[in-house]
Amino acid sequence: MTDPVRSMRAMRASRPDPASLTSQSVPVPDPGPGEVLVEVRATAITAGELSWPESWPAIPCHDLSGVVAATGHGATGWRAGDEVYGLVGFDRPGAAAEYVTAPAADLAPKPASVDHLAAAAVPLGALTAWQALHEHAGLRPGQQVLVHGGAGGVGAYAVQLAALAGARVTATASARDRAFVTGLGACDVLDYTGRFEEHVRDVDVVIDPVGGTTTARSWPTLRSGGTLVAIAEEPGPGNGGRDDVRSVYFVVRPDGSQLRELASLVDKGQLRPAVSAVFELDTLPEAFQAQRAGRPPGKVIVSIGRGTP
Repeated sequence: MTDPVRSMRAMRASRPDPASLTSQSVPVPDPGPGEVLVEVRATAITAGELSWPESWPAIPCHDLSGVVAATGHGATGWRAGDEVYGLVGFDRPGAAAEYVTAPAADLAPKPASVDHLAAAAVPLGALTAWQALHEHAGLRPGQQVLVHGGAGGVGAYAVQLAALAGARVTATASARDRAFVTGLGACDVLDYTGRFEEHVRDVDVVIDPVGGTTTARSWPTLRSGGTLVAIAEEPGPGNGGRDDVRSVYFVVRPDGSQLRELASLVDKGQLRPAVSAVFELDTLPEAFQAQRAGRPPGKVIVSIGRGTP
């Protein structure tokens, strides 16, 4: 006799509007070959993510912290009960549900020094910052780095990781977040409402999670040979009329080995997750509204399932 189909709670959106999010009962997914089924304990909101799905309905939220519930064929390295965290690929259903599946290689042991709520604040933002600085910019000690949105979901990690790598960091942020960003390791924090380009020169690397006019105004800050790493959107052609600098645009990818390094930094006290607010799963629409509203720095976290944190 086969087991009855198990069901779980999941929040699904029917369009790119938080008001369309509803709690639904859906089947618990089965882990495929090389995959792990994770009981979700916490996930996080990312700005603009409801514009990402290519089909509807969609389960949002791609940060994940939880406990391994089962493994698929050939999924090695994990056992039921292991605490893990990770970034759920954007081509997969998200983690705003009681269970989610992910490739085993995309997961890493949860940082032991923090709870699931704090761990869920790490994957997307920290992986983006890590890949921007180390893979795409080739950051070296002693270089000058300009990080836009230094209190944001990506910027806060970019400031910390650049400073850890021995760079001198200048960041833009709101005036109210100046002390927070300075505490992350920025040497200078400029009010983003001002003209940062009049105060910054000879930058080796610009990390730009903002886009638009911020990108356009960043080109003059770069030294010859410098790199602008764009995260929000692909820069227009021409690099601001300069042929002595380069630009890179990329979309973050899940990476279990990088998450292991990041977890080690968290456990050493060298990388600090920031949680702005915590919501329950069935209040996900309100969580999205909180993410858009003015709030303290950090990620908006969604607590899911039993035993959180």
